[in-house]
Amino acid sequence: MTSTAQTARVFSSDNAAGTAPEILEAVAREASGQALPYGADASSAAVRRRLGDVFEREVDVLLVSTGSAANALGLAALTPPWGSVLCHRESHINNDECGAPEFYTAGAKLIPLGGGDAKIDPDELRAAARHKAGDVHSVEPSVVSITQCTETGAVYTLDELRTLGSIAGEAGLRVHMDGARFAGAVASLACTPAELTWRAGVDVLSFGATKNGTMTADAIVVFDRSLTQELAFRAKRAGHLASKMRFHAAQFDAYLTDDLWLRNARHANAMAARLQEGFKAIPEIQLLGAAEANILFCRLPQQIIDGLLAEGYAFYHDRWEPGVARFVTSFATAPQDIDDLLQAVRRHIA
Repeated sequence: MTSTAQTARVFSSDNAAGTAPEILEAVAREASGQALPYGADASSAAVRRRLGDVFEREVDVLLVSTGSAANALGLAALTPPWGSVLCHRESHINNDECGAPEFYTAGAKLIPLGGGDAKIDPDELRAAARHKAGDVHSVEPSVVSITQCTETGAVYTLDELRTLGSIAGEAGLRVHMDGARFAGAVASLACTPAELTWRAGVDVLSFGATKNGTMTADAIVVFDRSLTQELAFRAKRAGHLASKMRFHAAQFDAYLTDDLWLRNARHANAMAARLQEGFKAIPEIQLLGAAEANILFCRLPQQIIDGLLAEGYAFYHDRWEPGVARFVTSFATAPQDIDDLLQAVRRHIA
């Protein structure tokens, strides 16, 4: 089996995808000549301007190499060590970052909340935002972290975001958005990036890009610019101020050029929709929610799971409960990859 065929069978995460050709070309161009270090280069300035255009206002930008760093550093600037971060129990920061938010915030506590589709329930947020506020014996509610898209692939609507932002604002909480798949949400909704972020009350966005075409670059987009200086010091202290920042910037500059970020996300979403339609035609498969972006959950008979694994397909299964599987598509998923997967499923129906 060739490496290309192996890649086409990986549906466990969009992190498995490679790098968009436009971004590789941009990095190659940046490799010749010299540029000022630590983000003082022309490409870094261009990224700030481009993101200002995307979000329809002046923003500050810190480029980092991982989404975990973007989330943890952003949260650290939004809450004191004695504060709490209100998040969904299924959120990435709560389950998949090895305590990085607690570490970078010097001990702030994550308070997990419930809600369907991994979306924070407004009533639970309203109660948690006031719980023991001002009580010196307890952590102080400080920030709400919203994951867009959610860990189940659901997308917060604009009204849902406005509701959570309003609750946070009334309680004096800051708002962080984990946008590891933010492009997928924008592509899925008839809303602007501005409407989905700062106009809904978001102070800091972790703008993910590695899942959607970049090689090693994510961004912290700062809407409340009073936080920028603290974030800059935190990023340097944490080892995330790259000396050759121009290579991060070149990736992001290409990512934003000609709406590559949206084109990639629309394609990934379309591939998940194609897979969903294929699964609908197979009675043995039970869909668990709709593919609103590029993630699809379903319940599969064990013989299908075993058969796909034997053929070299990679996907998460039995992580949540027996028989439940997750398939994730990406900008690099081809229609033929989806069709091949559907054919493989049919081969293993008893």
